[in-house]
Amino acid sequence: MDSAEQPEESAARRLVRAQYTDETITVYQAYPPQIAEPAIAAGTFVAPFKRDRMTWIKPSFRWMMYRSGWATKPGQERVLAIRITRTGFEWALRHACLSHFEPGVHEAESAWRALKSTSPVRVQWDPERATDLSALPDRAIQVGLSGEAVDLYINEWITEIRDITPLVHAIHAHVQAGMWDRADGVIPTEQHYPLPADIRSRLGASG
Repeated sequence: MDSAEQPEESAARRLVRAQYTDETITVYQAYPPQIAEPAIAAGTFVAPFKRDRMTWIKPSFRWMMYRSGWATKPGQERVLAIRITRTGFEWALRHACLSHFEPGVHEAESAWRALKSTSPVRVQWDPERATDLSALPDRAIQVGLSGEAVDLYINEWITEIRDITPLVHAIHAHVQAGMWDRADGVIPTEQHYPLPADIRSRLGASG
């Protein structure tokens, strides 16, 4: 993104917005068919998915659409809605390190580097997206899992994987036709997911 398009950081709130229940939260990932189809069949990620690579999960549907280009970008042709336990999601955040040093969050850059070297999870706060995929002032969370976190994600946290690619294509058709009300009417409804105080301070979240 060009810096001129970037919303002012000072105006940004860092909030997790998601579909969630008392027990689970929905996150999104996009993959090519050769990874998505075995995962859908197995109910979790299996080969050729590679556990030794960082895998990014995203609670924001619109941000996933921005990242995948409405499931049109190479290697992201299938969008998956993955329901995971809230216990697992919050474990990830409690073991996360921000991708970049932030003076207001970390005592010193050396402390951030030490945390980064031992943390299996990365967190980035990127501009939230509108239905037309333009940047909004608020920030959406992206959670990168590696090592132990990937194993827990695959083996314990995932409760359901759904292929929502047909829904994505239908919404995209509304967007292309300028039918914004229809698009917004079928986009999954997301609510503010309140983070515990210890996670907020660890990640510089707003609430």
